[in-house]
Amino acid sequence: MEISLLATMYVLAASYAVLSLVRGLLRRRGRCCYMLGYECYKAPEDTKLDTDECVRIILRNRNLNLEDYRFLLKTMARSGIGEDTYGPRLVIEGHEEAPTLPQAHLELDEVFQQTVSKVLASTGLAPSEIDILIVNVSLFSPAPSLTSRIVNHFKLRDDVKTFNLSGMGCSASLVAIHLVQELFKTRDNAVALVVSTESMGSHWYCGKEKSMIISNCLFRMGGCAVLLTNDRARAKDKALMKLGPSVRVHHASHDESYGCCIQEEDEQGHQGFRLTKYLVKAAAQALEANLRILLPRVLPVSELVRYKLTSILASSPFAKRKARKVRGGATLSLNLKSGIDHFCVHPGGKAVIDTVGKGLNLSDYDLEPSRMALHRFGNTSAGGNWYVLGYMEAKKRLKRGDRVLMISLGAGFKSNTCVWEVMRDLERPNVWADSVEDYPAASLDNPFMDKYGRVRTFAVWYEKSKVKSDYCWFLAFRCFSCSSALLNQQCLSKTK
Repeated sequence: MEISLLATMYVLAASYAVLSLVRGLLRRRGRCCYMLGYECYKAPEDTKLDTDECVRIILRNRNLNLEDYRFLLKTMARSGIGEDTYGPRLVIEGHEEAPTLPQAHLELDEVFQQTVSKVLASTGLAPSEIDILIVNVSLFSPAPSLTSRIVNHFKLRDDVKTFNLSGMGCSASLVAIHLVQELFKTRDNAVALVVSTESMGSHWYCGKEKSMIISNCLFRMGGCAVLLTNDRARAKDKALMKLGPSVRVHHASHDESYGCCIQEEDEQGHQGFRLTKYLVKAAAQALEANLRILLPRVLPVSELVRYKLTSILASSPFAKRKARKVRGGATLSLNLKSGIDHFCVHPGGKAVIDTVGKGLNLSDYDLEPSRMALHRFGNTSAGGNWYVLGYMEAKKRLKRGDRVLMISLGAGFKSNTCVWEVMRDLERPNVWADSVEDYPAASLDNPFMDKYGRVRTFAVWYEKSKVKSDYCWFLAFRCFSCSSALLNQQCLSKTK
């Protein structure tokens, strides 16, 4: 009797173990996440923000003085942004001081409808096949929600699961990708649509504080729609990439990190987005914390062992004495290229790209896609990473088996990363089709300094002048807005 009972217990235990193993394997299969397609927003040509258009918009702001013009000139000249970026239509038309709700909706509708229609067409999916919809727009959250607006326009199913993310900043797109990855663990054979953009026009800053007006110089219109699935059968022949590890780090508990990139009002009541000098440091700290978690998951063991041994040897007294003799000391870094082939750094600004590149020891070739995306499209907030990925694809860099590291940074302060594995050679036409032949650009300089550098000369004269009359201010406006160097010279001669 005891032997029979013992045998029964062994059988039950073995059965439970087998069932647990099978359940674990099935759950692991459900954790896969494939990218079926993505499409970036291409704005109409009549919304381009070339140098002269930017100046016209600046001159409409009557809160600015000559010193503010000098600051904006220097900022734009060093921004790394070119002549072919796109601005919000309501700003170009001069409605930035009093935007209406219909104008804000129209701005986003253009992005939603173009990107979603294109990604559905390119993948051959119907709107009725979408099971999960996630929309991330940080600064605009109306009721009904923006997800409801897309459901209504494309007539998605009544049982579609929708998520509307706001306040996530430039890192929102990878937050949404991570959310999809988690949702796929609870749902088999699902299709998810992620739409990322930002409401620029209705949040244009009309004040004069330097830390807040910088956002007007950097941010531009853009967005992206991405289709994802965990259906292996659907992904077998259609998938572009497979999602690997993803990591999210949030430093909002650090006061300086929390306040370095924040939406608020200035002293005159003008609402805007404040970017402080601490932003670059906050980005570096958040990214470092993120990569400490991510890299052990993606780099080969041999590289991790090499780095650890090198670190131990470098910490020895003899190595320290030797390092002091060398200017700058010794530098230690992981060889990221041992496990990563391409680097998709968020094109948040020239300083951000350069800082990340220096910290990760990346080459100009590695940073080229991010720099070119910033030059061609500007900082498109949550959509920025996808313009960088599009550049890689347009340049036919992405080959089967390659691994792409996406790095996004945003308000909070947040650092989000993920790794994609390329499933097949990619060379589809995309948003770069009409301009990829012009890149990489020989020079990332823009013509601001060439056209309006005389503002600096005038400002120096004005500060030294003992006669600061309204007529002088009129000359300042003329000096800044006139494209004719001869007229400019005439204006200066009248003041002598």
